[in-house]
Amino acid sequence: MELMELLRTRRTYRRFLQDPVPDEVLSEMLEAARIASSGANRQPLKYLVVRDPEKVEKVFAETKWAGYLPPDEGTPKEGERPVLFIAVLADEEIASASVAAFDAGLAVSNMTLAAWSHGVGSCIIGACNRPKLSEYFGLPPKLVILDLVAFGYPSHTSVCEEMTDSVKYYLDADRNYHVPKRSLAEIVRYF
Repeated sequence: MELMELLRTRRTYRRFLQDPVPDEVLSEMLEAARIASSGANRQPLKYLVVRDPEKVEKVFAETKWAGYLPPDEGTPKEGERPVLFIAVLADEEIASASVAAFDAGLAVSNMTLAAWSHGVGSCIIGACNRPKLSEYFGLPPKLVILDLVAFGYPSHTSVCEEMTDSVKYYLDADRNYHVPKRSLAEIVRYF
């Protein structure tokens, strides 16, 4: 896929087919995260992969989805849920979570783009119960959950469109996502 097409179509996906992500695709996703740029090349990030269906279900129970939509519309139902989660962790013995958060943005971007190049969609989840997940994962205090990313093959589409009056994404009659984006003229200033 051509780069700009990959960037335009790598959207947030919230409903998934129940097909597993192949090992070779998962390995490429993790490699893409590993080689992302890192401030001062300190590399404070660690990754926790959850792919066992029972464990995925327990992680899913600690997440909230699609804040602009009512829960019955935005939350994946049984049979639509992700098949894989990757928790992005900051090792605070290397760098603080606030410093590592910059690296996490780069790593998650690389990981989700690598996934999408294989047709695997993703949803970066900020609304999750980090204390409960940390306990469930058995994380030591030095490992802090920065991001949780859900993955799977999407069962819907998600498209960008020009923003007219609101940034709020919405579902159409077929439950496909429409994501308003501000124009370049609105966000770019030349000096």
